[in-house]
Amino acid sequence: MSILVTGGAGYIGSHTCVLLLEAGYDVVVLDNLSNSSPKSIGRVEKITGKKIKFYECDILDKNGMRKIFKENDIDAVIHFAGLKAVGESVAQPLKYYENNISGTVCLLEVMNEFNVKKMVFSSSATVYGMTDKVPLTEDLPTSANSPYGQTKLMIEQILTDLAVSDKEWSISLLRYFNPVGAHESGSIGENPKGIPNNLMPYITQVASGKLEQLSIFGNDYPTKDGTGVRDYIHVVDLADGHLKALDKLNTTKGVMIHNLGTGVGYSVLDLVNAFQEANNLKINYKFAPRRPGDVVTCYADPSKAKKELGWEAKKSVVDMCRDSWNWQKNNPNGYDD
Repeated sequence: MSILVTGGAGYIGSHTCVLLLEAGYDVVVLDNLSNSSPKSIGRVEKITGKKIKFYECDILDKNGMRKIFKENDIDAVIHFAGLKAVGESVAQPLKYYENNISGTVCLLEVMNEFNVKKMVFSSSATVYGMTDKVPLTEDLPTSANSPYGQTKLMIEQILTDLAVSDKEWSISLLRYFNPVGAHESGSIGENPKGIPNNLMPYITQVASGKLEQLSIFGNDYPTKDGTGVRDYIHVVDLADGHLKALDKLNTTKGVMIHNLGTGVGYSVLDLVNAFQEANNLKINYKFAPRRPGDVVTCYADPSKAKKELGWEAKKSVVDMCRDSWNWQKNNPNGYDD
């Protein structure tokens, strides 16, 4: 089977490509490289000893995508491609709506043309909005607090409407929590451009001396240590969830929704302390005011994914911290080294 992975040169996409190749799939990657490096493809090939067919292409480029579908017998699509920075989406909403939503519609139209009607979509726990209910279950009401979150929510709705209109579609909506970690080889990992938006790469860059200090936003939340609580999931566990969802598409029509998280909430200080202990390193940090829009506590109820997909997270917070540092210390400048 040939799987098209959009955004396959990115962080989660590259780790998913590793597992797809190891599972015996043929992998075709589409990526415009706006927020990723082509070097990740070479690293994936080195890890697996297998080849990826790579196309530098944008999901807004219909003719470019038609070429991919003409040249490859695609069975299903795993759709990661999209812009993903919450703050940037607030500053540049039109950029996000055009790229994420219009791009996905273009992709779906081309898939329809070639009668490819299986998709795993990279959604997000941001679709649960500002709810205080935990753990988060798939049947909770959805809302969005940023244009980025709104694009995930709107794409979920588009895919749901598509499946209602055409019963041949099989679609998996995977709502991620907080991906961290890296492949155990240390050769692929999270490679943010500029100052990281996410906690773990910020911690690793402080550990390496690339950044001076970590700012922890808020130490007055109603949690055990005053810092926000999140569900951190190892990126390899997350990638495995996509393979389990892909398997399920072969036997199920319509739309399925699953949380991909551990079901355990760790505070920011928990993660900092776990990183220090796992790697015997000191992280300099300071407390800063809360950021607007941050929820107090957010973690998954992953039981539906376990029951319906046979999937559950296996890697510990120690694995997450060790593998993140292994990637950073081997690649202090990411793929630019």
